[in-house]
Amino acid sequence: MLVHLHVKNLALIEEAEVDFEEGLNILTGETGAGKSILMGAVNLALGQKMTREIIREGASYALVELVFQVSPDTEEKLRELSVYPEDGQVIITRRITESRSMIKVNGEICTAAAIKKAASLLLDIHGQHEHQSLLYPDRQMEILDEYSQSRSAEKKEAVKVLYSAYSRIRKELEAYEIDEEQRRREISFLEYEIQEIQNAELRDGEDEELEELYRKLTNSRKITESLNSVYQLTGYEEEGSGTQTGRALQRLGQVSDFDENLENLYRSLEDIDSLLNDFNREVSGYLSEFVFSEEEFQETESRLDLINTLKAKYGHTISEIQVYKEEKEQELERLRNFEERKEALKRELEEKEAALTHACRELTEVRKSWAMKLKEEIKQALEDLNFLNVEFEIRFTEKEKFSPQGKDSICFMISTNPGEPVRELSKVVSGGELSRIMLAIKTLLADKDRTETLIFDEIDTGISGRTAQKVAEKMAVISRQHQIICITHLPQIAAQANAHYLIEKNVEEKGTSTKIRSLSYEESVEELARMLGGVKITEAVLQNAAEMKDLAQQQKNTRVK
Repeated sequence: MLVHLHVKNLALIEEAEVDFEEGLNILTGETGAGKSILMGAVNLALGQKMTREIIREGASYALVELVFQVSPDTEEKLRELSVYPEDGQVIITRRITESRSMIKVNGEICTAAAIKKAASLLLDIHGQHEHQSLLYPDRQMEILDEYSQSRSAEKKEAVKVLYSAYSRIRKELEAYEIDEEQRRREISFLEYEIQEIQNAELRDGEDEELEELYRKLTNSRKITESLNSVYQLTGYEEEGSGTQTGRALQRLGQVSDFDENLENLYRSLEDIDSLLNDFNREVSGYLSEFVFSEEEFQETESRLDLINTLKAKYGHTISEIQVYKEEKEQELERLRNFEERKEALKRELEEKEAALTHACRELTEVRKSWAMKLKEEIKQALEDLNFLNVEFEIRFTEKEKFSPQGKDSICFMISTNPGEPVRELSKVVSGGELSRIMLAIKTLLADKDRTETLIFDEIDTGISGRTAQKVAEKMAVISRQHQIICITHLPQIAAQANAHYLIEKNVEEKGTSTKIRSLSYEESVEELARMLGGVKITEAVLQNAAEMKDLAQQQKNTRVK
């Protein structure tokens, strides 16, 4: 759910912060106070296009920050979109300057397109048409499948599995769509590559051994000169350390019997003399065996050139070259058995297509059956919300191609006036009406909908009285399983609030600013009184407001029980 909103230097808002709660969060305020700016800030953070004019006059930047606390299921889905919550939190920040705009998610830069995908899992905004997921056929299909979940889930999974197998076979078959001349050319080229690797008779680790030998051979003169010098310095020539150590050992032996410590020193020097003697012999042995061979050098260089050429063509290591060869051998086998494999794949594809077609038909039958029930329930829910004489249909069409969801495409159709034919939602209803339609649907799917936070704007447009009360009650029902944030002008809706916030505009010498603050019970009653009574608030209006709020809370508690 959305737990925190921070806005800075955005239009009339100098700085505003609000902590939202679970359940029904209501935002109210006088016309022109800046309620639309606050909801616009949420849209901005979620990637909406904007103009630089939204930056507050005199400020160098605007900032919007949203903090979400997400469930484990939502966290898993977000990770699939490469959005990684930290401790169950997702922090979305958008900073806007005159020259650029940047969105970050948990401190990492994110594109507007990516954040829009993630936003569909975090919240659902119902206000202006462009934010209404209800207008999209894919979302309408999700609603139907959520409604029929108990019956459609198994058949949807069967379609998904079959489609995956069907797509894999079709993709493999596409690789066989080549002419005979091209096939022969590919076979010839593969044979050449495989033979080139085979002829090299590569051995794992061979390149490292050869490189070590090559370094040794290319530096043979330097090695010989250095070791000759080492041999002389550590040997038994006049100035060699072996000679010097021998002299020291002789002198120390003359006095070692006089003191135990001198005896210990003598033995230590004896060990050093012995080690030095062994070392000198090893150097001598190395020099006697180390003979530079021009033939060996040429062979080593030639072999390394061959291996490096193969590495440049087939892989960075000998192991990678061998893997490449195995892959090409499999590809060669496929091309040699081209016709047989192609015909086998065709038969397999036909079988999978027949099975997938049957599974799609079964899924369509289930969907159509449940669509009739959903249609009637939505119509009844709409009538409860004062959509009188409403007609609602769910129209099916068949897609040309298969998809993981089947071949169905559906469209929600509605007529809100007697005698008018049903048409697509986007061509009939206003933003406020569309919000109430979604409210009706959300009521039916309250226990199945995956979106944790719902934001309603304009939901009270053109309604009052009993309709307003029905809208308020339905929102209270949904808020038991979802967080709802709602901007409203209606006291009936505001009275249902679990948390009530006031958006107010302050006019001062330095300019106009919009603030938001959480209301106590008493302040909420006063705000309800303003919404009920207008300019002049009497004791009777205050009492009426208190009764309205208390009654709304009692009804909510009764419904919970």
